[in-house]
Amino acid sequence: MDNRKVIYYSDELNDEFSIAKIEPREIDETYKYIHKNPLWIIGSFLIHQILSIPIKVGYAKLKFRFKVIGKEKFKKCKKQGFFVYGNHTQSFGDTFFISNSLYPRRNYMIVNPENVSIKGMGNFVQTFGAIPIPTKRSGMKNFIDAVEKRIKQGHPVTIFPEAHIWPYYTKIRPFKSVSFRYPAELNVPVFCATNTYQSYGKNNDKIRIVMYIDGPFFPNMELNLKQRKEELRNIAFETMDKRSKNSNIEHIKYIKKEELGEENEVRINKKT
Repeated sequence: MDNRKVIYYSDELNDEFSIAKIEPREIDETYKYIHKNPLWIIGSFLIHQILSIPIKVGYAKLKFRFKVIGKEKFKKCKKQGFFVYGNHTQSFGDTFFISNSLYPRRNYMIVNPENVSIKGMGNFVQTFGAIPIPTKRSGMKNFIDAVEKRIKQGHPVTIFPEAHIWPYYTKIRPFKSVSFRYPAELNVPVFCATNTYQSYGKNNDKIRIVMYIDGPFFPNMELNLKQRKEELRNIAFETMDKRSKNSNIEHIKYIKKEELGEENEVRINKKT
């Protein structure tokens, strides 16, 4: 008997299956991406680099038996900033896994505005390195300036190009090249961090996460910007897709509605 949970989806690019339903706050030109207050800077460093480490490491090890393969590749770019692209299959874990693998380097993350929209928690989430995407065009300059500043400071910046969370998904969803504009413009390297779900235990019925690091991949500056973005996107997708095939256990089964047939699709739509 197959006891896996089943999720029916329609659109790989836009469907969202995160449990949390948060109304995004407005992020415009007034949002403060870079804090200059010494107390904020010190507090942020303590929370991100010291106080939170036991929680992040413990969560990864105890809940997922987390293992990373290839993190030594980050050392090839230890004196410069770079971008890390990962698949998005865990709400908290994805950011923890990559930050843990980069430690002691401080990792920053481009996130959706919902991540800083819980009342009273926005600044706290920001101390973990969150750089939220603006909800208004007027906020784009400050957002881009913040991303560039962190890269120029020599920090890694993590991006989840799939954008939406699909819990325990074992494949790589198609994603656009838009998020590869940053490394293509700044001429900095790209790494891939691919989470896979692998079985372990006496009966191989338990699940652990094994993350693979690949790179660095560099933009070809002889190409125009559009071509550089597309090339980096294709390299990242092909690399992550290849690594995803190391998954050998499926905790949640994803079925596309259009593959069910018209009668079953109508029945599923009525339920959801």
